[in-house]
Amino acid sequence: MQINVSQLLQESIGATRDYEINEAADIIGDGKKYATQGECHLLRTQRSILVKCALSTEVELTCNRCLGQFRHPLKVNFEEEFLPTVDVLSGAPLPLSEEASNFTIDEHHTIDLSEAIRQYSVMAVPMKALCKKDCAGLCQRCGQNLNQGKCDCPVQEIDPRWSELTKLL
Repeated sequence: MQINVSQLLQESIGATRDYEINEAADIIGDGKKYATQGECHLLRTQRSILVKCALSTEVELTCNRCLGQFRHPLKVNFEEEFLPTVDVLSGAPLPLSEEASNFTIDEHHTIDLSEAIRQYSVMAVPMKALCKKDCAGLCQRCGQNLNQGKCDCPVQEIDPRWSELTKLL
């Protein structure tokens, strides 16, 4: 997901461009390509290009309870500053910023959004992925997926020392 910004870098501060994104990309680093759609707004600032993107995609995850695969929609919104590495008029190299986390515009005046999209997509993936809110999970004894039906395991008897707690249910 690359955008050439050489013309935008030559314009005055405050100049903008809008781009539609509709590409397949490996956005969470699992080697699979996911269709990603959305819009990116680019703004020329005094020292850089400010990129604001609102994207949506769908990724394949593994449920933490039943271990089944499912598709999960992701909304990815970010705002990042991309700093040029080469002066657009003279072609002279520019000093790099001391901030290690900055994204850069390459020597061909191209912004590569792939890494920013990947980083923000990874942060948008839920910490506990569930195929559905009320996922029943797996049987602790036989491993049967309880979303697909009950298992044949015998009902576990309650330890008599804990029997008083069942009255609370």
